[in-house]
Amino acid sequence: MPATSSVPSVPSVPSASRASLWDVHRLPPAAGRNVLVTGGNAGIGYFVAEQLAGAGATVVLGSRDRAKAEAAIASIGSRVPGARVRHVALDLAGHASLGASVDALGLDRLDAVVHNAGVALDHPPRRETRDGHELMFATNHLGHFALTHHLAPLLMATPGSRIVTTGSFAAKSERLDLDDLQSARDYRPKRAYARSKLAQMLFAVELDRRLRAAGSTTLSMLVHPGGALDSLTPSRPPVHVRTTGERLRHLPLGLVVQGKDAAAWSAVRAVLDPGVRGGQMWSPRAFGLRGAPRIEPLWDHLTDATAAARLWAACADLTGADPMAAHRAEGPAGGPGRPPVPTDAGRPSI
Repeated sequence: MPATSSVPSVPSVPSASRASLWDVHRLPPAAGRNVLVTGGNAGIGYFVAEQLAGAGATVVLGSRDRAKAEAAIASIGSRVPGARVRHVALDLAGHASLGASVDALGLDRLDAVVHNAGVALDHPPRRETRDGHELMFATNHLGHFALTHHLAPLLMATPGSRIVTTGSFAAKSERLDLDDLQSARDYRPKRAYARSKLAQMLFAVELDRRLRAAGSTTLSMLVHPGGALDSLTPSRPPVHVRTTGERLRHLPLGLVVQGKDAAAWSAVRAVLDPGVRGGQMWSPRAFGLRGAPRIEPLWDHLTDATAAARLWAACADLTGADPMAAHRAEGPAGGPGRPPVPTDAGRPSI
């Protein structure tokens, strides 16, 4: 596979007409690109990493668990000869450690980050991080918000870099309570999870608004994986082992949902397709649940700029971070900084 150190130029073909040209099994060469995948040691994140490594990218798995990350690296290496994959310790629930994690990357450029890691709790009681934040909101959203702040200088150093945020179909029917973002008053685990993913999706859209207003070449886009089942996911021992019995029992569900290997396709396209644009949302083609990735119109509540701006301000206060601070300090193309952007005041993984 020929190596290249530059990002391919964007063709003049409209994204809609390119849809039929994209082949999830024949990815464009990605040699020379550096990509960080949070939670890349398991689940959908593992397959995002495997597929990007197969295209030639250098992939960094951001994970708290070194042993699991090393198992994932070994698995990818067994399937992708010459794969360039490594691990960096990353704890999204411990925001104070994120700066050191980014320093440990040892990179002078970052072509893309895939905000994929997340935690989903099924039962009470409500759990908090060391910083006193509700665990799912802290990990799924606040951690990625703060991580983007620390990654901003690397992303700015890479023209056309991409911030790919993994949302969830579960967030489609939820609404944020901006006065109770951390579910302190009324904690219901499944709702708290869905709201944490909705917050992350609103962040991705608001980040795109602010990047464009700042004249940045960095793109922010959304993906959601649809419905993904372990029983439909091919084995990658020791990362994931699927028995024949499990596969056969759940085979009919393959008409509606898919495995985590296919659920990774939207994120991989968002990273590699030169026709992708900031602010887009990519999801599985069939009812947003399964199939090859396609552009999906933003859900109505994702276009609420007032709610997104209020969420941004609250998260900046909670984390002491601002993902746009570096862009404002540097300004477009190294010019003077600009003022803040004005705004209009085992179970399915979905």
